[in-house]
Amino acid sequence: MYMRKKHLAYWWCQFAGWAFYGLSMLFFVWVFQLPFSVIQRLILSVSFGLLFTHILRLTILRLKLVPPIFGKQWIHLFAIILLFCAAYSFTTSIAAEWLKLYEPDMKISVMDRFFLSLAYDSPIILVWISIYYLWHYIENSRNIKMDSMRMESLVKELQLKTIKSHINPHFIFNALNSIRALVDENPERARTAITELSNILRSSMQAEKTETTSLEKELSIVKDYLELEQIRFEDRLKVEYEIDDDTLDQQVPPMMLQTLVENAIKHGISKQLEGGSIKVRSGFTGNHHELIVENTGFLKSEKNIEGFGITSTINRLRLLYGDDSGFEIKNINGNTVKATVILPVTALSFSK
Repeated sequence: MYMRKKHLAYWWCQFAGWAFYGLSMLFFVWVFQLPFSVIQRLILSVSFGLLFTHILRLTILRLKLVPPIFGKQWIHLFAIILLFCAAYSFTTSIAAEWLKLYEPDMKISVMDRFFLSLAYDSPIILVWISIYYLWHYIENSRNIKMDSMRMESLVKELQLKTIKSHINPHFIFNALNSIRALVDENPERARTAITELSNILRSSMQAEKTETTSLEKELSIVKDYLELEQIRFEDRLKVEYEIDDDTLDQQVPPMMLQTLVENAIKHGISKQLEGGSIKVRSGFTGNHHELIVENTGFLKSEKNIEGFGITSTINRLRLLYGDDSGFEIKNINGNTVKATVILPVTALSFSK
């Protein structure tokens, strides 16, 4: 179907182009009051031009000289164009002589008429080949761009799926460690922890179906996770939320906030003998949605940061939002680590 439409478009352009050329020449014939024989020769030139350019196209396709071409292909193309220009001029000259389309008083030899035709008529072949190649270069450039966009989209999709496939096993591993610590110490609390984990897994399975989710849904996972961790840390973990209600409908990458909170527990709170606090904040700053996770602890290096939680956050933001997003993690007030995520307020859902 595509090739049929492409072939039909070629013939429309072919007829339209030569018709435009013929009508343009007729205008000059009318303006300068040229004899009727000129009109006849014009019709002959247009007819042979249509034929010869079509044969030229078939020759280009047969010899695989369609753009892009390189090296000796340019020499072959140049030779073919010269050959067709000469053949076109010679054929129109002979046909005009045979049909007696020249004025009787024009005492010019056939060879002279050939060179005149080569000088005045063959440039239209050069115009035709220029338009033909320009069109192919534009189409080729567009196809390359489309293929590049499709490949980029595919790579992003695969990368996002890879990142998300690591999030759940990473989270489950840490959560099961928390539950294991409670089994012997307090079986009742262990059962409660299992219920909390079940809620989190149910939410995370639903999150796998989308590339973004509402902050409200993301917060529910975070709250379940922190309730589970509070069972483990008891009074050593204090949790505080500072959420602007207007941000609850904003779209965020699923499990991203939970990953940052988990990272704060693992690398911050769990390393403090007396525990510490976690504060989750959400609000608007200028034209952006700002998510902040603050936790007790100390960041050894703010420049060379490693670890799955941080790298996955940076990669997901880059893949989903590009330059419209940002991430920063730093030490503040001596014993607090602050992780800040900046998202576009008008973030679109990537739901599938």
